[in-house]
Amino acid sequence: MNPQHDEDLHWMDLALQAAREAHARGDWPTGAVLVREGRLLASGQNRQCSQGDVTSHAETDVLRAAFAQHGPHAAQGATLYCTMEPCPMCAGALKLAGVATLVLALRHARLRRTDLGRYSIEAFCGMTGFALELREGVREEEYLALRLRWGGDRVAPA
Repeated sequence: MNPQHDEDLHWMDLALQAAREAHARGDWPTGAVLVREGRLLASGQNRQCSQGDVTSHAETDVLRAAFAQHGPHAAQGATLYCTMEPCPMCAGALKLAGVATLVLALRHARLRRTDLGRYSIEAFCGMTGFALELREGVREEEYLALRLRWGGDRVAPA
């Protein structure tokens, strides 16, 4: 039994639920939860379609909620559980907010997304000096199935 793995599964389950809610509402199916010291700070969902705001990604949504509830330093040292690898905009927000650890379900490369070129969170971290701990593949198959069911990504043929 691996306590870290069990904890990752628990929090990613909440992020997956947020992604399903976003999908049901007609938004991109992405969810995120922010946790520090075993405590849930906030949950977020992609809302860019329902709010008509291209910056309303799950990561920015969860950060805004955490700041509103816990103050401007809420994300310092926190762990973000996110169903999808953050885009460059969201990676910048995570860096500025002080997120220390990122736990992912799915990577852009696994989905075969074509709209982000060779981008990866590691490339962003390397370019900007962002020291981010990364764990990946948590609930990957469940989230990949949801993302493919949604069908809104530009992906390379298999």
